[in-house]
Amino acid sequence: MNTEILYQITAIALLGASMSISIFFRSRAARSGEKISSQDEGRLVLNLRRVFGLALWLSSLAYLVNPGWMAWSSLPLPAWARWGGAGIMAVCVPLFYWLFSSLGKNITHTVAIRKEHSLVTHGPYRWVRHPLYTVGFLAFTGLSLLAANWFIFAALLTAFPILMARTAIEEEHLIERFGDEYRQYIQRTGRYLPKLG
Repeated sequence: MNTEILYQITAIALLGASMSISIFFRSRAARSGEKISSQDEGRLVLNLRRVFGLALWLSSLAYLVNPGWMAWSSLPLPAWARWGGAGIMAVCVPLFYWLFSSLGKNITHTVAIRKEHSLVTHGPYRWVRHPLYTVGFLAFTGLSLLAANWFIFAALLTAFPILMARTAIEEEHLIERFGDEYRQYIQRTGRYLPKLG
């Protein structure tokens, strides 16, 4: 079997597992029937997120369908680096399950908060306020290594600052809803990584 096909199949399996977890929990949360608007993000953040997110997803999908389509941005990475990327992605699969199952029905596609939203401070949220962004960043870093593709990583590095801007808006909404409880939560947790000490 061609080695590139083996990398491709591994990427399909690992990204497919992660996406299945996301789709399952997101569809379960959406069954509430509550309409969630993306407009609270602001037009600029929303449009930038769509453009750069689309670049990330389309480049990843292109590799998964036919690695040759992304050959123009391939890197000559050694096999250990590519399999290291697969390892990173494999670690992310149970992390996705852990964070989505902890968040439960609170998950939305935007910064808006559900009417019945509860403040989640267990699971990975005990240490990190936005573990989905952290694990997503790790998963796509792993994919860029596994695919040996600089464009996928560049798209990730472009999209992540937009998500960081979006996170600030989301936290404003959470402070409005939960007040001092959320401010105290901020004091004891990191935004994307656990606080040291």
